[in-house]
Amino acid sequence: QVQLVESGGGLVQAGDSLRLSCTASGRSFSGAGMGWFRQAPGKEREFVATISWLSGRTYYADSVKGRFTISRDNVQNTVYLQMNSLKPEDTAVYSCAARRLYGAAVTLKEYDYWGQGTQVTVSS
Repeated sequence: QVQLVESGGGLVQAGDSLRLSCTASGRSFSGAGMGWFRQAPGKEREFVATISWLSGRTYYADSVKGRFTISRDNVQNTVYLQMNSLKPEDTAVYSCAARRLYGAAVTLKEYDYWGQGTQVTVSS
């Protein structure tokens, strides 16, 4: 059974940093694309960042470009989201997702597995 477990969320002040982790288990994700999405209260889930497991190529939402960095550890089967210069509008539940297929992806429907999410709250 595939499992994605996120950690690292919390309550921080504007301008602070957080690092989210997502560890995958149940199958090898070698070569699979991984991504982070977020959902704020009353809003739809939106794309944040994605990484190609093999090539390391990354893509970001415009709203986080330059502030967030996605990375991965192939040995640990873990993907990270480093979030710097956090803003109140970054407040959301952050979920990681994995694909069966190779390559990065920016839309929800391209992902096959989802974690439960971790809450990130940024106070002003």
